[in-house]
Amino acid sequence: MGRSRKSFSPELLEQLRTMPVVAALNVLGLYWKRDSDFVPVKDKTTIRLNVSLGGSVVVLLATGPRWYDTRTDKGGGGAIDLAMYLLRLDFVTAVKHCIKE
Repeated sequence: MGRSRKSFSPELLEQLRTMPVVAALNVLGLYWKRDSDFVPVKDKTTIRLNVSLGGSVVVLLATGPRWYDTRTDKGGGGAIDLAMYLLRLDFVTAVKHCIKE
């Protein structure tokens, strides 16, 4: 008898993938602060965020659900990618972390 596999609904995954970065950071329970001195060059909606993570700070550029870490040249989009990157989680754990209440 095989294990029954539960999967996440496509609607939930789409909601998490399109979640703005600021909302995702709040859902993940991370402390962040917007850099008020940042002036975007390309997209005027881009903001720079300083995210406190384990005694260090990660600097992210964020435009809607898209994010980019300028120090590591890595980026992605949505809450799942952000949780996997910042918290070093696998996909399933990241989704569960994003939907915990």
